[in-house]
Amino acid sequence: MAITKDMPIAEVIQRYPATIEVFLRHGLMCFGCAIARFESVERGALAHGIEVESFLQDLNGVVPQQS
Repeated sequence: MAITKDMPIAEVIQRYPATIEVFLRHGLMCFGCAIARFESVERGALAHGIEVESFLQDLNGVVPQQS
């Protein structure tokens, strides 16, 4: 997996801009929040009542696969 639960939200969005759509679909507007630089994907998901593993699968689903 390219994206892990411990990665800061801002880093995920910076590396993989396609994940913005996934954040929006799950109701997370974290990319506009100053705390996104420090908050992990896991903590953001839990704070919004989102199941972490399925959220990670959705995020990684939009990341280009490296061969």
